[in-house]
Amino acid sequence: MINERSSTIILRMNSWETHAAKFLGFSLTDQQLKRFELYEETLIEWNSRFNLTAIREPEAIRIKHFLDSLSCAAATGDLNGKSLIDVGTGAGFPGIALKIAFPAMGLTLVDSVGKKIKFCQHVCETLGFTDFQTVHGRAEDLGQDKEFREQFDVAAARAVTGLPALAELLLPLVKTGGMMVAQKGDTAGEEAAAAMHSLAILGGSQPEIHAVEIPEIEEKRFIITVQKVKKTPATYPRRPDQIRKVPLS
Repeated sequence: MINERSSTIILRMNSWETHAAKFLGFSLTDQQLKRFELYEETLIEWNSRFNLTAIREPEAIRIKHFLDSLSCAAATGDLNGKSLIDVGTGAGFPGIALKIAFPAMGLTLVDSVGKKIKFCQHVCETLGFTDFQTVHGRAEDLGQDKEFREQFDVAAARAVTGLPALAELLLPLVKTGGMMVAQKGDTAGEEAAAAMHSLAILGGSQPEIHAVEIPEIEEKRFIITVQKVKKTPATYPRRPDQIRKVPLS
């Protein structure tokens, strides 16, 4: 017999699954849901020892991390068979959540904080992923490294920096014909307008802004996508201090 507390949990999970299906265009399988559950448990366990995220409650993790990450799919479509690099991934968002949803997607996770990359490596191994790598480093360096430069179908980031600077970090990593994906709040329109000049220099198209609704999150959420229409000039990305002090706006 299911008690009242269990019924509430099931309803919340069903609600989470329903919204995920809207973003993805399909329902998550039992195996995928079990992977999300294991991801959640591992995040909570590691968070008790390391400060990986300020969001610690299971329901909040599902909404503010898992659903928020999966909302990218509303703009990218099917990512199976594609390669995605997640810059400034933190505890693996949005990259690991998207990998669970699209298991045939190649995944590269990048962060400059060692403990976060160690966590991401552990999670990917625990979930039994194939075709993934974790990189302890900075996007400015990877963008000038032939192993990473213009090697990915998609470069994604969540809450890293303003769009003019973010474009200089992401677009050098994207193949011509691929796209960059930036998760943004209510400044999306303002940032997109400010980035027009930098996008043109870096080989990007005009940005497209996709509004997404995340349940129980009052703040507006947007996905900005930019297609890579030509190669990025070899001088970009510049050094971190140059990007920070003189963004291409």
